[in-house]
Amino acid sequence: MTRYSYVAMLLFCLAGTLPLVRLYRLQVFQRPVRLVAAIIVTAAPFVVWDLWATHAGHWSFDRGQTLGWRVAGLPLEEYGFFVVIPLAAILAYETVRAMRARSADSGRSLEEVP
Repeated sequence: MTRYSYVAMLLFCLAGTLPLVRLYRLQVFQRPVRLVAAIIVTAAPFVVWDLWATHAGHWSFDRGQTLGWRVAGLPLEEYGFFVVIPLAAILAYETVRAMRARSADSGRSLEEVP
């Protein structure tokens, strides 16, 4: 069961942030090119760093906690990490923006805005 640990963590992150899109009517997925560009710009240097560090032996990934599929020496889940975590950060940021906009529009404090 620990083989699915990394995947479970990624799904947990998505489960906590994807509902925000509907709850706060976020427009993140309405601009897919912008979203993909933001994720690529964020992920690219870290993927390169991960590739270098794993090939140099600075760190490794426990095969018992990953699915076993590797691309260029990195587990597939690691590439997923560099998509899921920036997406979760973008969704959290956009949620705060939406809440602040609602607060400003209603004249209420941010604590009172659902």
